[in-house]
Amino acid sequence: MDTNVKLREAVETIDNLITPSLLLDRGGLERNIQRLAEHARKLGVVLRPHMKTAKSIDVARHVFPGEPGPITVSTIAEAEYFAGHGFRDITYAVGMSPASAVRAMELCRSTGADVKLLLDSMEQADALAGVREATGVTPSVFIELDCDDHRGGLKPDDPKLLEVANRIVEAGANLVGVLAHAGESYGLSTADALVKAAEDERSATVRAAETLRAHGHACPIVSLGSTPTAHFAENLEGVTELRAGVYMFFDLVQHGVGVCGLDDIAISVLATVIGSKPEKGWVLVDAGWMALSRDRGTANQQIDQGYGVVCDEKGRVLEDVIVAQASQEHGILAIRAGSGKSMPDLPLGARVRILPNHACAMAAQHHFYSVVNGDSPRIEARWERIRGW
Repeated sequence: MDTNVKLREAVETIDNLITPSLLLDRGGLERNIQRLAEHARKLGVVLRPHMKTAKSIDVARHVFPGEPGPITVSTIAEAEYFAGHGFRDITYAVGMSPASAVRAMELCRSTGADVKLLLDSMEQADALAGVREATGVTPSVFIELDCDDHRGGLKPDDPKLLEVANRIVEAGANLVGVLAHAGESYGLSTADALVKAAEDERSATVRAAETLRAHGHACPIVSLGSTPTAHFAENLEGVTELRAGVYMFFDLVQHGVGVCGLDDIAISVLATVIGSKPEKGWVLVDAGWMALSRDRGTANQQIDQGYGVVCDEKGRVLEDVIVAQASQEHGILAIRAGSGKSMPDLPLGARVRILPNHACAMAAQHHFYSVVNGDSPRIEARWERIRGW
């Protein structure tokens, strides 16, 4: 019998769930997916969603309701998992090591998938010859670009760009293009700044591609994207594909950046009230950092959301109630500093939903999603998610 059918028979509402438990709002997920898909179509680029947040074939099937499409992954385990479900066009968007490259090419050989690698150094490029010899598969490779001093990658005008490109070809690999990620956009908070970041990302990436083409490299793929810049890009001339991942769920960091509203956040952790400290203004729940993650990504934003924003069991935000502190299995709910609000009545056994600072990190703490729709307590399905590397 289908596991979702078994679930519907055994657990019908969130009241039956053991807490803490990860909830996914199907309606919110579908709206978020549609929003970026329409934006990519408007801009005339291919959308290559990053599956690092969802790590679930059921979510992927909502992104691609027909045939599997192009995806991005952050681990070889994800590549293996999605290839096992029929996905063939996969970009592994983490700088390759020789071992990860061999594993990726073995996956290509066994499944027929096209797993594209990422590198930014001559040492990595030189390693491709050994990868090709060990596996019998010719690697397809992106050069990673650093468009905003955020992390790895070469600057578009770095002389090493051409040197690395030449070494890739000398190693017998295919240079398929350039790839950038505007990570500094996560520190922005105005529409004008995000539009500028998107244009800076575009111009830097296109400039690097033009340099490579001027020196005989075809560079057919120009790939860029972060969730903030993907949504605020107004012009993607010269770009072929757009990447983003957390947009499927959104989170409080994206809310703080200005990409989404609280109502757009599609995942939460269901928790149960297990006690209180009235003299301190605390309510204790059974969700600590093991359920919510230690990510405090909003701490440097204009509004610090603690370890998460607290909603009632229907998903309605409890104004100014946050998870102020967290230990391994305990969360302490409190009114945020400076607020004039009072703690709502949350008796022993009451259920709350906690919105994530970082959807990827919260989801990574759990093995599956309990799928709901809006404020309905009914559980529609249980969607497994993968973990590990």
